[in-house]
Amino acid sequence: MLSAVLRAIRFSGSLQFCFMPTGAWQTDATPSLANLGPRRGVAMPFHIVVQGACWLKIEDQTVALAAGDVVAFPFGTGHQLGVGEGGLLVSPVKDLPPKPWRDIPILRYGAGDGGNGDGVRLLCGYLELAAAGFRPLQDALPKMLHARTADADDLAWLRTIIAQIVSEVDRPHAGGVSMLERLTEITFIELLRRHVSAAPPGSVGWLAAMTDPVLARCLAAIHGEPARDWSAAALAAACGLSRSTMTERFETVLATSPMRYLRAWRLCLASVALGTTTQSISEVAYDAGYGTEAAFNRAFSRAYGVPPAAWRATSRRDG
Repeated sequence: MLSAVLRAIRFSGSLQFCFMPTGAWQTDATPSLANLGPRRGVAMPFHIVVQGACWLKIEDQTVALAAGDVVAFPFGTGHQLGVGEGGLLVSPVKDLPPKPWRDIPILRYGAGDGGNGDGVRLLCGYLELAAAGFRPLQDALPKMLHARTADADDLAWLRTIIAQIVSEVDRPHAGGVSMLERLTEITFIELLRRHVSAAPPGSVGWLAAMTDPVLARCLAAIHGEPARDWSAAALAAACGLSRSTMTERFETVLATSPMRYLRAWRLCLASVALGTTTQSISEVAYDAGYGTEAAFNRAFSRAYGVPPAAWRATSRRDG
């Protein structure tokens, strides 16, 4: 059930800017777009190629990008973009004006104006994923999501979305920044949908579980009511399954048990609450299903490497 995935991902913010280089050029490898995010580890960089063509280098792979291509990096993996070899070295992230922005920044490089077919035009930025620390989600996504929309009949509607994004950048209106955030979210959702639909039969992992008729019901119940006092028997009954069938499917596809999965999701929600609310740690612990703050502290520290108070302090400092 893909809707359960989309609810779980929980977009919490985004940023966009327009990048328009001409001639031969290449971007600096650092700093990463992911470091622009208020909370490190939850920012997913993306690029939408509006005009022209360029190359993208990620680790040991080089990919040719053309107008209509959309790429996103779920783990903020470092990468470079460019045209030609040995061209002008540019650092768009370093050249961005201080925030907040009333309009989307437009960064131009080279001798041309980048708007008359003589250069490349990209919309760049990131999406914040509040659930990025959830291990099943991390394990399900590749280092790069890539879709080519130019010649895909089934993506004609996404080309319309991209055209609207360009219009919002070129002709700013009131509420344009918020509109761009929503359009960018829709674009990422389509990337994710395509990734899910491309999973071959018999795949394992979180996204594969969304297409499993047994697990989809279970995960929808967990994500729909994470604070409910679930037991394995109660969860199986709510999904119309035997406990043994449910447990077997979880172990086969997700390599975990239903109760371990539930605890992991509750801790993920707790990490979000610690970073984005004023709830006390004891209140967050109770919502996560822990009877004492001490038990919650131990479980959270095992899962995230630091105690809840330190997580909250870091989130507030970075935010």
